[in-house]
Amino acid sequence: MSASPETPTTPSRPTVTEREARQVAEAAREQHWRKPSFAKELFLGRFRLDLIHPHPLPADDDAQRGEEFLAKLRDFCETKIDGARIERDARIPDEVITGLKELGAFGMKIDTKYGGLGLTQVYYNKALALVGSANPSIGALLSAHQSIGVPQPLKLFGTQEQKEKFLPRCARTDISAFLLTEPDVGSDPARLATTAVPDDGGTSRSSGAESGGDYILDGVKLWTTNGVVADLLVVMARVPKSEGHRGGITAFVVEAASEGITVENRNAFMGLRGLENGVTRFHRVRVPAANRIGEEGQGLKIALTTLNTGRLSLPAMCVGAGKWCLKIAREWSAAREQWGKPVALHEAVGSKIAFIAATTFALEAVVDLSSQMADEDRNDIRIEAALAKLYGSEMAWLMADELVQIRGGRGFETADSLRARGERAVPAEQMLRDLRINRIFEGSTEIMHLLIAREAVDAHLSVAGDLIDPDKSLGDKARAGANAGVFYAKWLPKLVAGPGQLPGTFGEFKHGIDLSTHLRYVERTSRKLARSTFYAMSRWQGRMETKQGFLGRIVDIGAELFAMSAACVRAELLRSRGENGREAYQLADAFCRQARIRVEELFGRLWTNTDDLDSKLVKGVLSGAYEWLEQGVVDPSGDGPWIADAIPGPSTKENVHRPIR
Repeated sequence: MSASPETPTTPSRPTVTEREARQVAEAAREQHWRKPSFAKELFLGRFRLDLIHPHPLPADDDAQRGEEFLAKLRDFCETKIDGARIERDARIPDEVITGLKELGAFGMKIDTKYGGLGLTQVYYNKALALVGSANPSIGALLSAHQSIGVPQPLKLFGTQEQKEKFLPRCARTDISAFLLTEPDVGSDPARLATTAVPDDGGTSRSSGAESGGDYILDGVKLWTTNGVVADLLVVMARVPKSEGHRGGITAFVVEAASEGITVENRNAFMGLRGLENGVTRFHRVRVPAANRIGEEGQGLKIALTTLNTGRLSLPAMCVGAGKWCLKIAREWSAAREQWGKPVALHEAVGSKIAFIAATTFALEAVVDLSSQMADEDRNDIRIEAALAKLYGSEMAWLMADELVQIRGGRGFETADSLRARGERAVPAEQMLRDLRINRIFEGSTEIMHLLIAREAVDAHLSVAGDLIDPDKSLGDKARAGANAGVFYAKWLPKLVAGPGQLPGTFGEFKHGIDLSTHLRYVERTSRKLARSTFYAMSRWQGRMETKQGFLGRIVDIGAELFAMSAACVRAELLRSRGENGREAYQLADAFCRQARIRVEELFGRLWTNTDDLDSKLVKGVLSGAYEWLEQGVVDPSGDGPWIADAIPGPSTKENVHRPIR
């Protein structure tokens, strides 16, 4: 029976085991590979250069439309956006947001038939890099609205009626937000406590045809980016299983002005100070069943599928950060002299600038390649997008940190302070603060390692997973053993030798500077990576999922190999088009040489590390065995619980929701 709105139920947080939580996550991921994947093949020891070379390019009409918008957006950024004011006031001025709406920036990814600009993923990302360089909070505003907010889920899973109703609003007037995280739920959605209880109006329907009636929403959502100013929300909530309802985590489009919704707090952070991020409470909020996206129980799948391309917006803004870091490093280190010459010419500083330049080139190559592959939709890019997010967020942070070091004391000084004493107001310390969240946003580095590792070993689990599953019968294990024997008999011999061992392979990448040697290295190393993964699975079997340090290094090696491949392919594209080809080859060569050193170090750490010792040590820390080590300091933290109370119920706080019109 469905609950009546007059007899509210009190949602309780589900109690789940680690295994049950993994099963929920596993059920939400895409189970099949219907299209080829360069990165997936790379982890399997198969270097499919044909999937990315020649480098795919946008259609002429798409490029022209994209370039025309970028020109308008650049003018807006240069004349209408005052990044220092946003940082100082901790708010994006309403007139800037209104101007972006009028420009069409909120509808960049929305089809023209719904009033959007219909930009490709490539140009959408270029626009985010541009506007994010003016102020990262604006980039986050536009990205959260389009990459994970209402437009993208509706594009992929919405009904025609939903698209016609909501997309024109998102394209020009309304701001959207995505609400999944809760005070005690991050990357473990199996414990989601927000509920959507069906109110069928006294009738029951088959689970595949819920079209009438409402859902009653109760719960609290944390870190709702755009939530303070949003007009439309994508909300993930748990539908209880009942007669006529299959239940499960489900996605809804919710009007932010609905009765019972309270934005209880606008959160403040170390960076992205203009971010309109809040705490949103739902109390007896009525949502029409027509606003449900997809079927009941599809919420997590919708979220993960949305993020397959949505994640590319974050590394796109990291590319913009890298470009700015390079510009400032070049200009400053040429002007600043020490011991008779510019600091750039001192090796200790020059190596940092070389790292920033080479890494920016490679990161842009990764993002552009992944974005164009997303536009063409010929390949499955779930791993490529995840690698781009992981690699971009980590490398951008390192580049910004190196810029602060190059700037010395001025890097630690705020832009306002520099301006006050008559120097150029360079916000290097702000860049470092703003970039730090990217290692946490949309899947932390640690979660991304596990997510990518799961996809990377999917082929192994498909044929041999039952062998290590304790719930499988002996018959299932026997069949899995037979299937695994057939698979590995064909696969393992191919990891012994390959084209990377032939000196002339990839000769088309040799033009003055020889990039073919790096591609041969990638081919050889991908086979080595696959052998290492297989050996680890054979050694640890069911315990493999607990070896997070090992899996993280495997993924990091794959990320470096993907970036090397993208850098070489981009360099050859630019050379063939007569666009700074010689310099592109120099940058790609430098990046690949730097990356190879990192790869070899990671391989060494696969088997020589302190992972087991660290695990024992942390148990001692948690038990209080080393509590004496904490003596001699005072704790400036305030009082209060570690996790805020999120018991459903009416709000007792002022509503700080402020829609912008």
